[in-house]
Amino acid sequence: MAFWLIYLALGAAAGVLAGLLGVGGGLVLVAALALVLPYQGFAADTVMHVALATSLASIILTGLSSARAHHRRGSVGWGMVAWLLPGLLLGAWFGVDLAVALAGNTLRWLVAGYCYLAAAQLAFSHARPLRAHDDDPQGAALSVAGVGIGAVSAVVGIGGGSMTVPLLIWRGVDAVRAVGTSSACGVAIALASAVGYGLQAPALALPAGSVGYVFVPAALMIALASVSMAPLGVRLAHWLSGVALKRVFAVFLLLVGSSLIGKL
Repeated sequence: MAFWLIYLALGAAAGVLAGLLGVGGGLVLVAALALVLPYQGFAADTVMHVALATSLASIILTGLSSARAHHRRGSVGWGMVAWLLPGLLLGAWFGVDLAVALAGNTLRWLVAGYCYLAAAQLAFSHARPLRAHDDDPQGAALSVAGVGIGAVSAVVGIGGGSMTVPLLIWRGVDAVRAVGTSSACGVAIALASAVGYGLQAPALALPAGSVGYVFVPAALMIALASVSMAPLGVRLAHWLSGVALKRVFAVFLLLVGSSLIGKL
């Protein structure tokens, strides 16, 4: 089987979704990798760990591309990133240690549960500002929030946009600026998490190309396709109804979560 074609297709889909909605690509990648990796010789007890690690590693390049584009448009609040960063890094490292200590089936339930929560957020939730203001929020409260965002992201294999964006909007940040800032934060989460997973020593031997729990060939293929396809998602986002898209994707995430549970 030409697995590289599968990984390119997964990356293309994740890139379009990231550009279209700003969230969700990581969850789709984790679920898809959990289905594909067993056919490449990964043992059942390691599949979810490798899927999480590989998804996060692929997000690094995608996030860098997105953050660069937002920075050019002045939509990254670097002051907010600086306050969030310590918590994000600490949380990501803690999340990796937690995920590695958990059984594969437990991780499946956690990722599936997050898919359902993200679906509910997309379908029903609308973040409302705590108060409108011109200045970006600052302070240790962002660092504390970053710990939770980083930890959850590392455990479920995402860049954290589904948590960071609503938090910043609630704190009064403009939606576009919240998305741009989240893209930069996602790079930090993905990098810290991927390094953490890469430094782990799996109990079972993994196929060639693995660094710790990161399956490097898949991560690179996914990242290359994702970076190239994200602009298409951005263009589609301007043509299609945002509310309808979010509801359709919410249903899709429900199916993704159910597919993970179905493999138990």
